[in-house]
Amino acid sequence: MEPIDEAKQDLLIRCLQAAAESEEVSGEVVVTLVNNERIHELNRQYRGVDRPTDVLSFAMNEAGEGEMDIYVDEEEIEEFPNMLGDIVISVPKAQEQAKEYGHSLERELGFLAVHGFLHLLGYDHGTEEEEKEMFSRQEAILQKIGLTR
Repeated sequence: MEPIDEAKQDLLIRCLQAAAESEEVSGEVVVTLVNNERIHELNRQYRGVDRPTDVLSFAMNEAGEGEMDIYVDEEEIEEFPNMLGDIVISVPKAQEQAKEYGHSLERELGFLAVHGFLHLLGYDHGTEEEEKEMFSRQEAILQKIGLTR
């Protein structure tokens, strides 16, 4: 597994910042880089899919989840960050896909980070229409920072 140096980490941050600006949202995201074995475990545990994948997203603000009546003081809530969620990326899978698609590891990591980010915001690609919308947003964001195919 190729090490993820500081330049690639900075690239991931730039990708997520560009995605947040494009979607006009702010908040905190945790990105975890893992191997295929770990993402396989997570995919099986949380999605019931028994194979490794390239990226997983775990949104913190999913609609309808854990509905409770909680009193919130609006003045105090501004002190807390908007936790959007977690993105888990398999580095070996990213390397494999970059080679397969004939582009750089940087491009693939950026793509996976933006893809995961959009999932945190509720985008999906279950239908052809949803896929078209999500993938066009991804490409626009990646083009903004120069990560073209």
